[in-house]
Amino acid sequence: MRRNWDLSMMVLIIILAFSSFRSGAFSSPMEWLMNKLMFLPAIIIGLSLHEYAHAKVAYKLGDPTPKMQGRVSINPLAHIDWVGFASLIFVGFGWGRPVEINPANFKNRRRDELLVSLAGVVMNLIIAVIFALVAKILLAVLGYSFLSGTFGNILWTMVIDIVIINLALMIFNLIPCPPLDGFSVITEIFNLKTTELYWRLYQYGNWILIALIIFGVTSKILSPCLNFLYSLLASYIIY
Repeated sequence: MRRNWDLSMMVLIIILAFSSFRSGAFSSPMEWLMNKLMFLPAIIIGLSLHEYAHAKVAYKLGDPTPKMQGRVSINPLAHIDWVGFASLIFVGFGWGRPVEINPANFKNRRRDELLVSLAGVVMNLIIAVIFALVAKILLAVLGYSFLSGTFGNILWTMVIDIVIINLALMIFNLIPCPPLDGFSVITEIFNLKTTELYWRLYQYGNWILIALIIFGVTSKILSPCLNFLYSLLASYIIY
């Protein structure tokens, strides 16, 4: 995501929090806490390196803005938006601190903005593949018997969560709706900034995204794509 949270995001958080309470997500606090603790590394790695990739590519392409703001760093504290992070933990939807760029510093503005937009989702894919390989190594070295034990199962769950969360972040961010990276990608490919449609969509992007989430459109995109990609990694790498 490339834009800070505002009133629209707060509305979405309230709606999702209410939905979580109604579904009984917090009915067993200890179980909920343990699941979130195992889930935590995946969130931190996925969000932090996604934003780092945006910053690194922008800096390499000639924009010093991310470097001056301390964003060309793998330190999670440089990229975590605490409201977005808490929201992701408690209601399953959140965001990192968007990387600020100045496109005027790019040599080829459309091409370079496209590369910056793609950097985050490419990083998520790379992380998913790397940790799929880690899972394969764990299976080969430690074996099923160890990984089915208490400690082994925790380790395995954390690694697989990193794979799944990064695939989910990649797919979600590729949805062509502002403020997601997918919208920035199609904007540069089709040069939409020269059209009135772009500015209309950008102005109301958060509200459009809320509608897509509430009415289940995003889940209908996310679920089949995530299942397909995870099955692909599982078939060709993990097992």
